[in-house]
Amino acid sequence: MLGLFVGGAQPVAVGLMPPPWDKLAHVATFGTLTVLLELALRPRPWLLVLLPLLVSALDEFQQTFLPGRQAGLDDWLAGAAGVVVAYLLLRQTRLRELVSWLRG
Repeated sequence: MLGLFVGGAQPVAVGLMPPPWDKLAHVATFGTLTVLLELALRPRPWLLVLLPLLVSALDEFQQTFLPGRQAGLDDWLAGAAGVVVAYLLLRQTRLRELVSWLRG
């Protein structure tokens, strides 16, 4: 979270990931956040989806105030895709077993 909000506010973040790779970065970032939330907090399923979606929205909102950056629905949708993919992987694959094993 610190890297997302503090690092993303630095001038070096402008143009760091050119299109279309920036969308892949959103998918990976918010998918990873979803898995980490499951691992750390074990939230209810609706909260597991809602929290990363809110963080993604806050990230886009923050970009409206940063010089050289722009918020976009397409970026938020890419983050949402990452959340959904991670959620489905957690619920339907061995990733769920791995997370359970890591919890001990």
